[in-house]
Amino acid sequence: MARILALDFGKVRTGIAVTDELQLIASGLTTVNTKDLLHFLEEYTQKESVERFVVGLPKQMDNTASESEGMIQEFLKKLTVKFPSIPVERQDERFTSKMAVQSMLDSGMKKKKRRDKALVDEISATLILQAYLNRF
Repeated sequence: MARILALDFGKVRTGIAVTDELQLIASGLTTVNTKDLLHFLEEYTQKESVERFVVGLPKQMDNTASESEGMIQEFLKKLTVKFPSIPVERQDERFTSKMAVQSMLDSGMKKKKRRDKALVDEISATLILQAYLNRF
């Protein structure tokens, strides 16, 4: 089987998580500068087989689209042109950043490490991917 790769897309940086080849376990992969994201994905997909991309779907509490959705839609157009054979699915990402920080607290992570926004983005991507896997 191929991996599923999840993205917590952000204006500055994007957290990335990936499953194992059996698609059972979601693990944080890295965080990259968003401007370098397509290049990173191109290199990654040359080394690893990716079955699908899961991109976070930011929503407001009233279920309307977040203001960042427009920026994500622009990225999704580029993603589907670059990788036409890899389907893209969306996963609600409400509260993932708060949950990421809480998991850092629960694990006893030091305050300095918890301030690492790149790590928060990577953990958020992992939570998005795990939520996606839990749907099935």
